[in-house]
Amino acid sequence: MMMKMIVVIVAILFSGCAHVISEDVLKEVNTDINFAELRKNPLAYQGEMVLLGGVIVKVMYKQDRTLLQIYQTEMDCEKRPVNLDVSGGRFLARYNGFLDREIYRKGREVTVAGEVKGVKVMKLGEIEYHYPYVLIEEIHLWKEKKPEIYEPYPWYPMGPSGMWGPWYYPYWGY
Repeated sequence: MMMKMIVVIVAILFSGCAHVISEDVLKEVNTDINFAELRKNPLAYQGEMVLLGGVIVKVMYKQDRTLLQIYQTEMDCEKRPVNLDVSGGRFLARYNGFLDREIYRKGREVTVAGEVKGVKVMKLGEIEYHYPYVLIEEIHLWKEKKPEIYEPYPWYPMGPSGMWGPWYYPYWGY
């Protein structure tokens, strides 16, 4: 009985951080490359497979491909973007095919595995911005987070309806 319980607990712990990118692609990813190094010198990592997470800023279409401008963020153990207010910069991710702008829209979180193709210089406002340029091997679009609904005063003796319930009677002690 005790052994079964240990097996169940271990299975739950290991299933908590399943990857959204396939194992075959993850084997090719160079985990030694961090985004700060890639941003500093993308040409040094040309041909390397990287795994990046972030938030879509802009979607552009070119003939038979889609170009995503993404601002990079840290990732959790599931490789989901976290700390969305902190970024190391932006990168461009090219997908050979069509990604619908209504689905892959501004503000959506993505995880991208792809090959570094170099650097692309484009205008960002008034400046020339050097974007690391990645050819997407695999992309995962994360489900949008729904706002949490909470009871503002859960310790207050009134229920969600605002009515006094049978659990509250101030004169029980008399």
